[in-house]
Amino acid sequence: MVTIKIAEKAGDFAENKDIARELRLKEITPAYKDTVGEVVLDFAGVSGATQSFIHALLSQLIREFGDQIFTRIIFKNCNEAIQQLINIVADYMAES
Repeated sequence: MVTIKIAEKAGDFAENKDIARELRLKEITPAYKDTVGEVVLDFAGVSGATQSFIHALLSQLIREFGDQIFTRIIFKNCNEAIQQLINIVADYMAES
């Protein structure tokens, strides 16, 4: 299992899509490809996020690996607003 702490890069309010892209490219995707187990995205300390941040964080992973990413990528310490954004992005990508 690999844990990636979102607040360490994104801060209290995750809004910078360039940071999300960097997290995806440098940490999440390599961990997903190289780890047999779960990849935990820990949102502890993140009070909110923009939809564009979550989209930049996840959309390419969904394109590349499909919906099965959600069986191995675990979202931890998400408040309700962040969880809703994750669901919106997942639903949007499923439709496209």
